[in-house]
Amino acid sequence: MGLQDVEKKRDPEEMRRFTRALLRDLQALRRMLDEGMIERGVRRFGAEQELFLVDPGWRPAPVATQVLERLPKDGPFATELGRFNLEINLEPLVLAGDCFRRLQQAIELRIDEVRSAARAERAEVVLTGILPTLSKSHLTLDNITPMARYYALNDAMNRMREGTAYRLRIVGTDDLIIQHDSVMLEACNTSAQFHLQVDDREFATMYNAAQAVTGPVLAACVNSPLLFGRRLWAETRIALFQQSLDTRRSNVHLREVRPRVRFGEKWVRESVTELFEDDIAHFRVLLAADPGEDPFEVLEAGGVPRLKALQLHNGTVYRWNRPCYGVGNGKPHLRIECRVLPSGPTVLDEVANAAFWTGAVIGLARQEGDISKKLPFDVVKTNFIAAARLGLGAGFNWLDGEAISAPRLAQESLLPLARAGLEVLEIDPEDIDRYLSVVEERIERRRTGSSWVIRSLSHMQESTAGQRMAALTAAMVKRQQAGTPVHEWEPAELEEAGAWQPNYRTIEQYMTTTLFTVTEDELLELVAFMMDKNQIRHVLVEDNDHDLIGIVSYRSILRLLASGNDPFAGSTAVRDVMHRDPITVSPETTTVEAIDIMRANKVSCLPVTKEGKLVGLVSETDFMPIAYRLLTDRFGEA
Repeated sequence: MGLQDVEKKRDPEEMRRFTRALLRDLQALRRMLDEGMIERGVRRFGAEQELFLVDPGWRPAPVATQVLERLPKDGPFATELGRFNLEINLEPLVLAGDCFRRLQQAIELRIDEVRSAARAERAEVVLTGILPTLSKSHLTLDNITPMARYYALNDAMNRMREGTAYRLRIVGTDDLIIQHDSVMLEACNTSAQFHLQVDDREFATMYNAAQAVTGPVLAACVNSPLLFGRRLWAETRIALFQQSLDTRRSNVHLREVRPRVRFGEKWVRESVTELFEDDIAHFRVLLAADPGEDPFEVLEAGGVPRLKALQLHNGTVYRWNRPCYGVGNGKPHLRIECRVLPSGPTVLDEVANAAFWTGAVIGLARQEGDISKKLPFDVVKTNFIAAARLGLGAGFNWLDGEAISAPRLAQESLLPLARAGLEVLEIDPEDIDRYLSVVEERIERRRTGSSWVIRSLSHMQESTAGQRMAALTAAMVKRQQAGTPVHEWEPAELEEAGAWQPNYRTIEQYMTTTLFTVTEDELLELVAFMMDKNQIRHVLVEDNDHDLIGIVSYRSILRLLASGNDPFAGSTAVRDVMHRDPITVSPETTTVEAIDIMRANKVSCLPVTKEGKLVGLVSETDFMPIAYRLLTDRFGEA
């Protein structure tokens, strides 16, 4: 249903009316289940493809609405939260025969349509869980898609947080600790979501099987190891998405408050209603809309209710395996929506992931029946987090307490289960071989999308962060369009980014973020030590809140020495030498503007701040590569 007609302003009476409609929808669903109204005997499969749009410099291109205007109005294309994202909603297929091959063809056809429209706006399509060139400056409300439902979501989330900042902390090879002021962190994520239709009588068995296999399947499908240039989890989307929509605040005691983005807390025992009931009980209504119908009146008239209130609330609770109610061809049905798999690296990889997950769910449910008797739920949840953190490097606990590595579990258990499950569905044998062999080769070679990114970064060490991120993105686009699966990809090369100038457009793309700082009370001799040890010419002075208050330059120390005053003779404090209130710039400042500021003020460096907080430094030295490239482009190599 989406969030098409939500109320932006939160009127208490309106919210109460919506809550009443929500509870009536739940009662109506129980009645429909009791009366056997849910469609049975058919298994369909659907998909949602999310993607990024990038400009000629491989950075996010906020042109989604313009691209949509060039696409068919009745097509399957839709906006997403960010103006640099789009979504494609594919027609559901019956799970049989060549359905996966037809799904791949349908996704590729629709992406080609988007690509053609995007190129008319000087943009390109990228399939990836998190775009490497995405920076925090892209996540302002200027880049939120200008539609009421997105503003309503942002307002509702901010009300729940009572004005506190969104705090993001992810620990990996590097650490990332930042705060943000809107829901736009969610726009960093794109996924390839797959929907599996199930009978109401088998829902508990199938949903629990989906929960059990999701972690081990994810381990072989990871492709999002970077956020803002930091190396974090093998599938960073998992941590990022949970924290980007987290309305919880710290408590003075150990009160348990559930996150809106979550894996779950327990097995389903009998019915899908257990999940809906749990979500209604634990999560406040965020958005309200006119449901447009009374579900019991529709039932009494012999119709099928849409349960719009239930669908809207369900759309604001983000289970990684989400239960869904829908109506298709006039018949109500239930689906399990797998939200865990990332977009990319190629459409072939995505469909292979879908076949792997679907086959494993069917195969495990058939083989084990009630999986809750073989696996504690906490173990399954731990497996999921381990997969997101470590990918194929994870270790799992499996049936009957067996400890096993991710590759071995996939090779010895999950791939055979997936094959058996797809055979039960009567999928074409050639397609079973084709798609499962993609996953099998990926696991055998230990080459996921994430491992390709990390290999590529190691291959391009002698370059700026902006160059590396641009080259990664350009290489993704090139290899995606070639269609070869990720386990066959060669590492990205710097030259693939093309023109180098876009990598130096703003100082955020190349500024120094590893900073050496002191407080004003510290010993000046420590500053000289830091300069000598690290071959730097400026040390920044900040307070305990990381607010910039001054700067000490190599030149200022030399001037003191030249005047006959030995700054190191006594216990000289930094405050006695530092230059207070230095000129600063923001990360979004263009390179040309930064150079003009430095020349006009005769300074050799510019501290970079965001909302008063120190985030980086750009100096004359950082401009040397730019000057060199300009000269060589014009006059050739020496």
